[in-house]
Amino acid sequence: MIDRPRIEATKTPKDESFPVASLALSPEHRGAILAFYAFVRVADDIADAPNISAAEKLTRLEALEQALVIGDPSVPEAARLYRIAREHKSGIVQARDMLRAFRQDAIKTRYNDWTALIDYCRLSANPAGRFLLQLHQECASAQAPADALCTALQILNHLQDCRQDYEQLGRIYIPLQWMMSTGGEGAFFSTLQSTARRTVIDTMLHRVDELIDRARILPERLQNKRLRAQSIATIALADRLSQLLRRSDPVVERVEVSKADAACAFLTGLGGLIRKPVNGDARITAAVRRSGSSFRLGMQSLSHERRRAIHAVYAFCRAVDDIADGAAPAFEKIRALREWRREIDRLHRAPETPIGRELARASSLFKLPIEGCHSLLDGMEIDSAERVRLASDYDLQLYGRRVAGSVSTLSMHIFGAPKARAFA
Repeated sequence: MIDRPRIEATKTPKDESFPVASLALSPEHRGAILAFYAFVRVADDIADAPNISAAEKLTRLEALEQALVIGDPSVPEAARLYRIAREHKSGIVQARDMLRAFRQDAIKTRYNDWTALIDYCRLSANPAGRFLLQLHQECASAQAPADALCTALQILNHLQDCRQDYEQLGRIYIPLQWMMSTGGEGAFFSTLQSTARRTVIDTMLHRVDELIDRARILPERLQNKRLRAQSIATIALADRLSQLLRRSDPVVERVEVSKADAACAFLTGLGGLIRKPVNGDARITAAVRRSGSSFRLGMQSLSHERRRAIHAVYAFCRAVDDIADGAAPAFEKIRALREWRREIDRLHRAPETPIGRELARASSLFKLPIEGCHSLLDGMEIDSAERVRLASDYDLQLYGRRVAGSVSTLSMHIFGAPKARAFA
């Protein structure tokens, strides 16, 4: 039983940046989702309470968890979720995972690198998506894209609230190693450091956009049409908030989606009730649109299949180039590029990313020389060094072949001239 004074709720479902239990969902499921939200809201408010100690927060969170496990009627939110979980066989496991994140919030205020931040999101965000999937009895194939979407939403919220979290809670959800390029915490939040801060924020948004792209396949993997509609709307809002954060500085001003954005996303989601969702992987062409590349008009001149294949190659090039040019320290860049090497090695087995699946399709149709992808990654590893210097003309020529010639060789196969290697 929790006999301590209750903490006033700081938010309602309507105050969240993304839909919690939209009208697209069935009333039965909405009620269960609101019960889950109410419990998580109580726990989150305890973790964020400014006037109680870390030890007291941990004590309250422990008591809240025990109330959930037994369905303690003296804690209405716990009792309600307990009943929902017994009825729907979902809710307690996911809520307890999120309680682990709130305990972490009570004692941990900094994240050293991207991996540490992602590990936090696995507890603080992904369980909510898994609850929705289990509640709607969805298949396991929807879990990976749902996790990607939940993580993307969490990091977008972290960026949106970065100044508020820093000033009011003393927390920073931006990798400390990345912030070092701006001169440290104080410099990052200084209004005089907008250019350096912009590089860090954009690097995070590159990673977020990759997560959103991974999530685009989610609607077509959902059986429940109403849940599909909400997922489409949520992806649309994530896209929109990412765009807004690229255009504005969240340290200087509040960045959020408008009511018109929300209405547009809701209507887009409703289309999922009546139309079969399009292939999410094929939508990696968004990478071409986002980049504003001068090559995109030339790509448009190709036939449908060749255009889809060249878009896959471009999206891969864009992704690894963004890693090499981003604000992350060299060791994190190399780690991310090596993950791409593993994905390239999986192309003819089971690629895990939309870009990987589209590259596998292009390779099957046009017999792409996959060693070209590895060659490009070799060049990106050179670019990822803290200080890049080439010792000789030979090294410069080799570098050029890796970062440019490899792309041309891949393109020649798509254009239908695989023997034009010298020209490439």
